[in-house]
Amino acid sequence: MSDQDRPANSVRTPCIQVCIVDGESGLCMGCFRRLNEVASWSKMTPEARDTVMAELPSRRSLIRPEKLAMFS
Repeated sequence: MSDQDRPANSVRTPCIQVCIVDGESGLCMGCFRRLNEVASWSKMTPEARDTVMAELPSRRSLIRPEKLAMFS
């Protein structure tokens, strides 16, 4: 669902419904959020969510590439 199709009261999320936590980094291998971020996402302020969203691309490098290859 694109942001344009999303209801106005829904929260934007990086979730791609690949919910597997990497034991080494503690990050979800689908969206690269930490478990506490996933759990509190809907309660976070928009600014806090934007901060996390900005960090997500760089977090990918914290997971070994061979693990991520499972999802390619």
